[in-house]
Formats: sequence, structure tokens, C-alpha cells
Amino acid sequence: MGKLEKLISWVDDIKGKNKSSASALYILKHNKVILEYYNGYHSNSFDSSPITASSQFNVASARKSYLGLAVAYALYEGKIKSLDDYAIDYIEELDTKLFGKTTIRHLITHSHGLHEKEDGTIFREFEPGTNWAYRGINVLIMTRIVNRLFNKSFPELLNERVFVPLSFKETFWHTNENEKLVKEIINPNAEGQYKLGISNDGTESNLHTSAREFAHWGNLHLNKGFVNGKQIVPNEVIEIATEIQSPKYKNQKLPHNGLFWYVQGRPADNSEIGERVPKKSYQILGITGPTLLVIPEYNVVVAKMYNKRYNYGGDNYLHYLREFSNLVADTFKE
Repeated sequence: MGKLEKLISWVDDIKGKNKSSASALYILKHNKVILEYYNGYHSNSFDSSPITASSQFNVASARKSYLGLAVAYALYEGKIKSLDDYAIDYIEELDTKLFGKTTIRHLITHSHGLHEKEDGTIFREFEPGTNWAYRGINVLIMTRIVNRLFNKSFPELLNERVFVPLSFKETFWHTNENEKLVKEIINPNAEGQYKLGISNDGTESNLHTSAREFAHWGNLHLNKGFVNGKQIVPNEVIEIATEIQSPKYKNQKLPHNGLFWYVQGRPADNSEIGERVPKKSYQILGITGPTLLVIPEYNVVVAKMYNKRYNYGGDNYLHYLREFSNLVADTFKE
């Protein structure tokens, strides 16, 4: 427990520094739970419920890993013929002049170069495939594509093919309040708020899950879709999602992605994954602090949860993300 205590201390320290009302840490190694830790309350009000194993956090942008698996299914089944297909081949109503050179690969690796103004106007920051920028428009476009290809929402698809077979009961896109949902803290001096949507079709950032199901989502990927003696997800689907799919950048500092996952190839200065984390590890994260790190070389999955927006604090977020992933790598290096 000595090494694991360092991880707990790190998580608690960040929780205090950033005034998150809640934290959780859940670690699997060789498919066994070796740490389950919960701290804090569902909000910052005096009558809030304590965090427990069934508490469900909004995972914010970490939901992209779920969309990524749906995209991988579409590729595996030939609904998307190639990552290098143009987006306009799948959504004809897109502006050809603006989107014409943008491929599926660009959209799922944050190399698309598109951005959106507050008034909804979409514009181009850079030519697709030449740079990297974290924007939200690619998620909306890929969600539309996948939902159209399967003639159902990708949450419905995942529920049928993954969540039900895995007996997941704490992973859902929520539109209504309930006592198991952890509130999001935006201002530490104000009451937390539920992060809900008006739809559960995957188009909004309203996915909630418990730390344990978040970890087991990562473990599904670690085990290439094979869980409890059954091939729940085809091995090839997992490989598509978690292998590096980024275009070749001239700038060696840019991060690499699979299907939205950050994937460790050659360590990069601008990557959210620390330089001491082994190759082929992958990670996903959200603005409120949830982070899921999978290290195949060590057979380890780490799910870390918070509920504070901009949890790592402005420009420091990259430092803290890399620091934690490096600490995990140091902990489990044999």
C-alpha cells in the first residue's frame, strides 16, 4: 500500500488545491481491484451526500472515448470505408469549401483545424492534418456521422453491444436529476450544479459514470474486448480505437491520438501523457478532472475522478496531468 498511498495523497492534494468537493480513485491490475478510494461530497453544500462507490461523475470530454468505440465499430463493419474518407462523403450538407479537405482521421485526432465562434460561425484555423487543436466541433460532426450510419444514437449502440453485456448500470447520458449524480463545481463559493442535457443521444456533455465503471470501461480496452470469458467487443475494434491514428506532424511536440484517446508513441511535450509512461499506453480526460489511464505494459487501469471545472487550474493543467501519469508509471514499473 505504500506506493498506492502516494497516488491517494496526490489526488487529495489536488482536490484541496482546486476546491473540488469530490474525488475518487479506482485502480485495476491484472483484472483485479487493488485500490478503491472515495473522498468528499456530491456538492459543496452542507447537506450534500458523501461520495460512495455508486456516485456518478460527469466525465465531460472523456465521453469522447465512448464515441471513439462507436467510430471503431463503424470502421470495422465497413460503414466507414477508411479513416481517410472525407467527412462530406457522410454528411453531404456540410460546406464543401470549408470542410472539403477534412477527413475522418482529422476529426478523430483533433487535427481538423476547424473552430466555432460564439455566434455559431465555423471557421478554419489551419489546414487539416498540419497542426493539432482541441476543439468541440469534431465531436458534434462525428456524433452526427455515427448516429446516421447506425440509424440510432451511439449511446444506444453501446448500450446494446457493451453496457448490457458488461452489466453496466451506472453509465448513462442523463437528462434528469437523481441522488447518485455528483454535481459540478464551477465557482467554489457557489452551490454545485447538475450537468444535464436535454437529450441522451450523445450530442451533449451529459455522460455520467461511477469510478468503478469508468475503470472497467478502460479494462475492456486493456483486454481487447475480452471480459469474463467472452469476446464482448471484437479485438480489431479495440485496436482501431487505441492505436495511433494521427497524421504525421512536422511539429514533434504535438500529441498523438487514437480514436480520440491520447496514445503514447514518442513522448511529446504537448501531450497529456507524461514522458515516463510506456509506449502504447492511452488516456482520456475531461475538463472537470476525470482521467482514465490504461498502461498495457503494466496491465494497469487507473480511473481518477473530480467534479471541479478547470480542475487543474488554467495553464497548469498539462503539468498536473503529466505529473500524475508519470507517478502512476513510476508506481507500477517493475
